[in-house]
Amino acid sequence: MKEEYYNVIGVMSGTSLDGVDLAHIEFYILNDVWHFKIKETATIPYSKDWINTLKSAVNFSEIALANLNKQYTLLLANIINVFIEKHAITNLDAVCSHGHTILHQPQKGITLQIGNLPIIASLIHQKVVCDFRIQDVQLGGQGAPLVPIGDQILFSEYDYCMNLGGFSNVSFEENSNRIAFDISPVNTVLNYYANQLGLDYDDKGQIAKQGNTNIDLFKQLNELEFYKKAHPKSLGFEFVKETVLPIIESYEITIKDKLNTFTEHIAKQISEALPSRKGSLFITGGGAYNQHLISRIQFYLPEINIIIPDNEILEFKEALIFGLLGILRLKNKVNVLKSVTGASKNHSSGVICEF
Repeated sequence: MKEEYYNVIGVMSGTSLDGVDLAHIEFYILNDVWHFKIKETATIPYSKDWINTLKSAVNFSEIALANLNKQYTLLLANIINVFIEKHAITNLDAVCSHGHTILHQPQKGITLQIGNLPIIASLIHQKVVCDFRIQDVQLGGQGAPLVPIGDQILFSEYDYCMNLGGFSNVSFEENSNRIAFDISPVNTVLNYYANQLGLDYDDKGQIAKQGNTNIDLFKQLNELEFYKKAHPKSLGFEFVKETVLPIIESYEITIKDKLNTFTEHIAKQISEALPSRKGSLFITGGGAYNQHLISRIQFYLPEINIIIPDNEILEFKEALIFGLLGILRLKNKVNVLKSVTGASKNHSSGVICEF
C-alpha cells in the first residue's frame, strides 16, 4: 500500500477583490487516489486603498506595475507569515500561491499575476510555487482556467464543476478530455453596482431580486461576440471595463434594474454554456451565496441538480486546488491541460522559488 503525504498552504486572490484566501491543506495519495483535509483557513480582506489600487492597476504604466508588484509581494508575504504564525504551522512542503491577476490578454501573449516575485520565498522562509499562468500563455494557451485539473482529480463525481467568482467558469469531461472555459463576468459587475449603493456586495442578491429585467439590455449583453466563440476562452477585467460596463451605462435605468438584468444575463449564459442540461452542477465561489442568482440558474436549468458544498470548500476551493497544482509542479507532473487552455501541450507549470 503506497502512500504519499504533502503539507501545503494554498493562497488565492480572485478578481472579485474579496481578499486573500489562505488554506492549510494536508494531501495524501493512497493507491493513486488523492485525498485532502482542509485544516486552518482565512480570508484577509484588502484595505480600501488596496482595493482601489488593484481596480485601477489595469491602467498603470510598466514602471508603476513593477513597483506595485514589489509592494504587493511584501503585502502577501506578511499575510502568509501572520497565518503561519497564528496557526503554528510547521513542516510545510510548500506555499502554493496564485498571486493577483492584473493583466490578462492571452491573445496578445500577456498575463500578469502580481505577488509572484522570487523574493517572496525569502520573506516567508518557505519554498514557494507560484506564477502558474505565464508558461501556458507562452505555449499558446489561454493561461486560464487552471482549476479544472483539480476538478478532475478531486471532484470527479460531479458532471459539472462551476466557480462563481469575479467571473464564472465551468469544467466537465467531454470525449475523455477535461474541457473548461470562462463563461461571463459575475461579481466583477455585480459588486461594481453594489459599490455604487455604498455596499461591498448585494447580499444574497436581494437588491437584484427587487429590480426588473431590461429586455433590450439583456438582449444586447447576450449578443456579445465573446459568447459566440468556441472554447478555449477566458476573460479578464479588461472585458468588463472596456465592453460590459459601457453597454450597461448606456441605459438610463436604476441600479436595481441593472443588477437584476445582469443577474439574468449570467444565468442565461451559464445555461447556454453547458452541453447537456441534465446531471449534477457543483457550484463554489462567492456567487454561490447569491440566492437570487442560484434561483435564476435553476430556472434556466430545471433538470440540473445544483449542489452547493459546505462553506469551507465553497470559499476555499481555489486555494485548495492551487495547493494541489503546487504539489503536482513539485512532482513535475502535468498540472495544466491543453484541452482546457488550448496550449500546444499538457505541461507542469509554476515557478519554484527556494528560500
